[in-house]
Amino acid sequence: MTHNASASPRRTHVPAGPGPRPQPSPPSQADRLPGTPDDILATRAGEGDEEAFAALVRRHSRPLLAMAFHTLGNAQDAEDAVQDAFISAWRRLPEFRHASAFSTWMYRITVNRCLNSLRHRPAPVPLDSVAALAAPGMRSSPVRSAEQDALTDALVHALGALEPQQRLCWILRELHGLSYAQIAQVTGATEQTVRGRLFRARRSLKEALSSWR
Repeated sequence: MTHNASASPRRTHVPAGPGPRPQPSPPSQADRLPGTPDDILATRAGEGDEEAFAALVRRHSRPLLAMAFHTLGNAQDAEDAVQDAFISAWRRLPEFRHASAFSTWMYRITVNRCLNSLRHRPAPVPLDSVAALAAPGMRSSPVRSAEQDALTDALVHALGALEPQQRLCWILRELHGLSYAQIAQVTGATEQTVRGRLFRARRSLKEALSSWR
């Protein structure tokens, strides 16, 4: 079945559009189990199976929203970026050749949407995205609570001052645990470039937070 490129998913969790709905043979119940691999769902979605694509959206929305929120600092902007990314993915599924994991492919599309947004306006990193990293266990007293708030604020400002690509690499590595190779695929850079951006980001953060050591 040829994928209908003119169709677009609604800005919800189920793709739809003006084109005719595909009529594949009914999938077995096993195809709809939560453990169905991404590549199988992506293949079916590329053939026009909207239910398979909806399963991928449900599976990957949360980490993509978290990454977009950490990067853009605004929940509505993050939601818009992820929705736009899934719309783009639906249209481009016939181009997906499984050279990388579907999750990596989606990260890359979403990252591009985030970077496009950042080019139009600087975005601070929200307090919520880094509060847990600041100083766990410091809220045992009002004094320690105030210290944590101050440290978190310093970290937020330091992250916000980073060049966007450095900030993005730091977020993908430190908050989302992606490998250097995965970050390279997501950002379209070489692993050496990723390592360089992370080194500069960590150096800048260390210098900015030196008074807290």
